[in-house]
Amino acid sequence: MADLKPQVYKDPRPAEYFDRFHERSRTREPDWVYDLARIILTPPCLAMYRLRAIGLENVPRTGPVILAPNHFSQWDHFFAGVFLRRKVRFMAKSQLFSNPVIEFIFRHGGAFPIRRGYHDEEAFTTAFTILERGGCMLMYPEGGRSRTGGLREPRPGVGRIALQSGVPVIPVAIHGSLGVRRWRKLRFPKVTVQYGEPLAFDVVAAPTRERQIEVAMQVFEHVREMYDALEAKGRRGVIKSLREGIGDRTERKLPAGQAR
Repeated sequence: MADLKPQVYKDPRPAEYFDRFHERSRTREPDWVYDLARIILTPPCLAMYRLRAIGLENVPRTGPVILAPNHFSQWDHFFAGVFLRRKVRFMAKSQLFSNPVIEFIFRHGGAFPIRRGYHDEEAFTTAFTILERGGCMLMYPEGGRSRTGGLREPRPGVGRIALQSGVPVIPVAIHGSLGVRRWRKLRFPKVTVQYGEPLAFDVVAAPTRERQIEVAMQVFEHVREMYDALEAKGRRGVIKSLREGIGDRTERKLPAGQAR
């Protein structure tokens, strides 16, 4: 899309440049930087973007879990994590580690790099280590932001991690964040995050690429269903459908808000 910078598919920096980020992510938890970012970013998420969450009860409060959302905006990390009391670890493309200030924030805030365009085993080792330590990790099945305005096809990465770790995957639909790109025109969209029910897969030590893609597609099909429902019915309509179809399952939210 015209409001996105051209893609850079390969990072020219050597793999060794990112070793320190992986080492910290594998051995230490996010610190005060994560808490400060939450304090700073929660008010604009709630006020400007009228962010609300549906299905928070589907995210376990403890234990390893993978969040698998669609991806339109660089704010999606924050949208997916604002309502969770857990500290969410992010797999981010290495190009975002672009200057000392951002690198400091990412390093202390729990993000770790993946070198897009390469077979980056270090990123997968870090992901497995975080999950082994009982962490909550976010990974975009599409592999990057959609540049078409619609949902893309998933890549095999999330399928590989789900199969090799046996950790439950939470499909997450983020609706409305496509409009975040227009913030310079003072147009702030209403954003809804819906967390689906956990999906579990039998552990496979060395899954084929075909099986990885199959699992990734199963996960992302749930994301599509939730996203399409939010697109067709709106936030209120989805909440109403859930209440009518699943008894007392209701939207959970921070004290600040009501669904609109």
